[in-house]
Amino acid sequence: MNSDKKIGIALSGGGVRGISHLGVLKALNQKGIFPNRISGSSAGAIAGALYASGLSPDQILEIIVKTNYFKFLKPAISWTGILKMDTVQELYVKYFPEDSFEALKIPLIIAATDLRRAKVVYFSEGKLIRPLLASSCIPGMFDPILIDKHYYIDGGVLNNLPIEPLDGICDVVIGVNCNHLPDEHNIKNIKNLIERTVIMSMNYNVYSRKDKCDYFIEPKGLAKYGVFDIKKSDEIFNAGYETALHFIEENESILDFATKPKKKKQ
Repeated sequence: MNSDKKIGIALSGGGVRGISHLGVLKALNQKGIFPNRISGSSAGAIAGALYASGLSPDQILEIIVKTNYFKFLKPAISWTGILKMDTVQELYVKYFPEDSFEALKIPLIIAATDLRRAKVVYFSEGKLIRPLLASSCIPGMFDPILIDKHYYIDGGVLNNLPIEPLDGICDVVIGVNCNHLPDEHNIKNIKNLIERTVIMSMNYNVYSRKDKCDYFIEPKGLAKYGVFDIKKSDEIFNAGYETALHFIEENESILDFATKPKKKKQ
């Protein structure tokens, strides 16, 4: 379905759970829906950038599975992080050789958090790789990323579903959250407690923006996967794919993008 409508998609952060975004994109594409504006935080920014470069969801999944991401992480000699993320730049150069937003095939907005000014910053032009690193720079785990004399950390800290850059610009906005948290009646240990608390905070951040979406897709139960649980990539991808197919079946109006204008919000 070729559409002259501006179809925006906002992709949440969530570590390896962000692979589910690729499954969602695959399902949308198979149904003829091709987002032509993308925004993302953290893992959503990474998935969005690779998709915006022209790679298919299946190609991106293959890259993630075959790449030993952790070999690019080196210890940080700093009190601000355990790992130094700058070295991941070596990996991104391979897939973004022009290092430019303008070189992407689809317009992309990346959300990052300015640490000193305590505000969200949206990057959409100029150099691509540094903002991409900044958006996925988990605080406490990675050293902050320096861009133009400002230090940046994970975009999900303040905006884990960056709808704002799409709102009022796109005819239709699709939000995708990869951190659904099921009910839990037995917190087994401090690790479970911390992980659940962090995801609760992330989801509050997301759900406060849910009403700005025309459609909101959320694969169930993904919070059971760890941030770096790369061995579960296929399961996570399929969860996004199957959820999106079912969502489209239940919300057939999403297929009307090409022929029907977006209803004005009241």
